[in-house]
Amino acid sequence: MANLQPLNDRVIVKREDPAKQTASGIFIAGSGEESSIATVVAVGPGKVLENGSRAAMTVAVGQKVLLGKYAGTQTKIDGEEVIVMREDEILAILA
Repeated sequence: MANLQPLNDRVIVKREDPAKQTASGIFIAGSGEESSIATVVAVGPGKVLENGSRAAMTVAVGQKVLLGKYAGTQTKIDGEEVIVMREDEILAILA
C-alpha cells in the first residue's frame, strides 16, 4: 500500500478489528458490526483553495480516528480492506 497516494483532501484509513472481548473478560459473539475506529494510513496534500494555495491537513498518518457508519468508499488494495474518504468525513481524532 506504500504506492498509494490520495489526492487533495482525501485520506485513506483502515478500520480496526472490532473487540472480541470486553475489558472485564466477557467474550463477544460476532455482532456483524464494523468498528467505527480506524487508523490513517495515507494523507493527501490538502484541498486547493481559490487563491491556489493548499489548506493544511488536520490528520496525519498513524492517528486513530472516529468514522461515521457510511463514511467514504470501501475498497480492497493489496488484499487489505481500506476506506478512501474526504478529511471532513472524519468525525474526531482519538487522543
